[in-house]
Amino acid sequence: MRVIAIDGPAGSGKSTVARRLAERLDLPYLDTGAMYRAVAFEALRCNVDPEDRPAVATLARQLELEVTNTRVVVGGVDATVEIRGPEVTRAVSIVAANTDVREEMRRRQRAWASRNGGGVIEGRDIGTVVFPDAELKVFLTADPETRARRRALEVTELDYETVAADLARRDALDQGRDDSPLTEAADAITVDTTNRTIDEVVDEVLVKLDAR
Repeated sequence: MRVIAIDGPAGSGKSTVARRLAERLDLPYLDTGAMYRAVAFEALRCNVDPEDRPAVATLARQLELEVTNTRVVVGGVDATVEIRGPEVTRAVSIVAANTDVREEMRRRQRAWASRNGGGVIEGRDIGTVVFPDAELKVFLTADPETRARRRALEVTELDYETVAADLARRDALDQGRDDSPLTEAADAITVDTTNRTIDEVVDEVLVKLDAR
């Protein structure tokens, strides 16, 4: 099984780089962040308080979820656009800090990789926890202004200052949670994507991969 792990904070370019890398390597691609967003979306849709850990964990274990390169279907509903909205974005770090939710999502992520023979898998704990034996671990980063600018372009209903504040809050939550905090694997390569094109970043990752 061939797994390439792509980790990093929001706005670092994980999804864009991982998709392009998967295309170049002819491997399947999985956005694990979309899975946690799907749980947050379902909790909000079902009027379940994201802070209610047992209830959210039960929901996660029972959730019908399909994540593909282009769509996220939650309980039969296409939630591809909705999971990127500001309400879900504010709730997802709370949901992702739920140990039982993480355990269920990790189980699903490993099952996905097993079914597909591996893939390019992106998230926040892929190289450190989910696939510690990945063939290559990449940690993407970028300066705060670049990350906020990128996210502001994605979430058009929010202004730059609001997005920047949300990013800072999410960074603190992701890095400070007890279960699988956002951190760089000891054997990962770090790539700063600030002021770089997608292909420049992907080319660097491919060079590192070929050197192994």
